[in-house]
Amino acid sequence: MNSREKFLETMRFSKKTPPNKWEFGFWGATIERWYEEGLPKKNYPQIPLNIINTTTSLYTPTITHEWKKSRTLFEKIYKERASEIKLPSGIAVLSGGAPWPNHGYSCDRDVKDFFNMDKGQININAEQLIFPNFKPELVDETERTLTYRDIDGCTRIYSKIQQVLPAGIKWPIKGWNDWNDLKKERFSLDNISDRLPDNWDEMVKDYRSRDYPLIVGGYPNGVFGCLTHLIGYENLFMFYYDEPSLIKDILDRITDIWLALWEEIMSYTDIDACHLWEDISFGKGSMVSPAVFKEFLTPYYKKITGFLKGKGIGIILVDTDGDCNELIPLFIEAGITGLYPMEVSAGMDIVKVRKNYPELQILGGIPKSLIALGKEETDRFLEPVEWLIKQGGYIPFGDHYIPPEVPWKDFKYYREKLNKIIDSNNI
Repeated sequence: MNSREKFLETMRFSKKTPPNKWEFGFWGATIERWYEEGLPKKNYPQIPLNIINTTTSLYTPTITHEWKKSRTLFEKIYKERASEIKLPSGIAVLSGGAPWPNHGYSCDRDVKDFFNMDKGQININAEQLIFPNFKPELVDETERTLTYRDIDGCTRIYSKIQQVLPAGIKWPIKGWNDWNDLKKERFSLDNISDRLPDNWDEMVKDYRSRDYPLIVGGYPNGVFGCLTHLIGYENLFMFYYDEPSLIKDILDRITDIWLALWEEIMSYTDIDACHLWEDISFGKGSMVSPAVFKEFLTPYYKKITGFLKGKGIGIILVDTDGDCNELIPLFIEAGITGLYPMEVSAGMDIVKVRKNYPELQILGGIPKSLIALGKEETDRFLEPVEWLIKQGGYIPFGDHYIPPEVPWKDFKYYREKLNKIIDSNNI
């Protein structure tokens, strides 16, 4: 079976189908360490340099530091140029479990090839948020930081020392006036087909003959997640109480755009799943109350899930970090079918989740940091995986990006053993 077939059958709870061999991804510093410790360096991860859309290219101007070439960067060309840029320590390399292209990250090949892993999920190549994009603008640069306006209109600051994703400091929506301007200029329902790339016909040919899962949504598209980019976390929490009608007007328009665009996409090619990026939970639980969830998220999830399920799409996944235990029943009630990456360190126990929610699709749930503790610990936390796989609806991989504290030898032992467990389910 190819990767797409495995994904679809696993998510349909086939008990005889081996799930996909994927990892969520790895930090740049992790990959660099592994190269030094024995991972064969055959296809060094390439950082895409072209700006294509918010899903593919958010943060790209920061990662590349190519400000003098901004006109070249802003060309809408799908195929990324080869890059010799050294992987930033805190920028991820994706490996199947998280869809790619994805906010300027590179895509792993060497780990995948070493362990004979499956082709990963691919994000549809279309602009699903702000159109047209803002032009990147440099605001300020010092020896330690770089401040710039990104393609989503958010002003961010990037630490050259830490080399992690830049932090937002100014957002495009501060109130009704900003939103009304954006709604007219960059969230119009009158130019949906223009959100498709110039080489759409070429992409459709590939999509129609694909052997990988094709998805819509993806980062930063989510009912909660996209608002954090347009408004900012703290402002959003205040707006839920101070400006509820503004929040609902934004979500009405954004979800209308998604459904219209996805309808357009599906007139050319079928899709396999929808991913909604939320990050609505953290180490101590949900960022919002059940009341806020039911008022500001549930109606829009139902709008999205009703549309997709009406098109025969039964895989609608939410990406949220942290402890999402209290949110799971709310997600299920709203029509969401699965969650990932299920962070163990934040309190997620996927055995308990599976027993409590037998029809929930689960991805991830392997404690990434514990891999570094060696064979005995790895044997222990992999023990329930075979049972979970046999229940169906589960794809095992690390519960977020594998950190640089994990040595290559320990990761190699873990991944080889996990692959054997997966292969044993190939009946």
